[in-house]
Amino acid sequence: MAESVFHTTLEHEGVAEFVEKKSVFIGHACPVSSEEEALAYVKKKKSEYADARHNVWAYLQKGEIVARYSDDGEPQGTAGVPVLDTIRKSGVSDAVVVVTRYFGGILLGAGGLVRAYSHTARLALDAAHIITYEQYTELELVCSYSDYQKYQAELPRFGSVIDDTQFADRVTLLFSVKDPVVEDVFARVREISNGATLPTVRGKRFDYR
Repeated sequence: MAESVFHTTLEHEGVAEFVEKKSVFIGHACPVSSEEEALAYVKKKKSEYADARHNVWAYLQKGEIVARYSDDGEPQGTAGVPVLDTIRKSGVSDAVVVVTRYFGGILLGAGGLVRAYSHTARLALDAAHIITYEQYTELELVCSYSDYQKYQAELPRFGSVIDDTQFADRVTLLFSVKDPVVEDVFARVREISNGATLPTVRGKRFDYR
């Protein structure tokens, strides 16, 4: 039996604000589908907050395959790395976080900066709503009308999602199931059709679970 495959990312853009010793930290978190999209988002926020002292950012793509960050003038290791670590600890991928800082005139020290940037990044991620998707296998099944009635009763037992049903000389069922039950679905279809029919795989997709 195949194991479930999950993908955790952000549902939408999130914004949060945090004030520490008169410094105002504004966090933005957003789902992105590519490195180019992440960098474009960073550029947009840096333009929107061009009057700020720092626009620190980090993003994570494709799990751990692509990861970048910038301290944007803060002491090395006190800003970009904490933001990236916060993304990693959240379990999120395909996401970018930009934390803008308006300096309040009071130095926070290295530890204070790490805490402030980490906390603001976490607030922004929470505001963006962390969401987990599970991988589904998309299947197509062509069957007789008599067997179609049986599949209508049986497929829901496997948690199937019916994507489309097309009626002609025969019935074409387009449906999706979670990866761990694909083999069970094939076995049940084989039983119902007496080995005459098997689904064909159309592809894969992630759905919210």
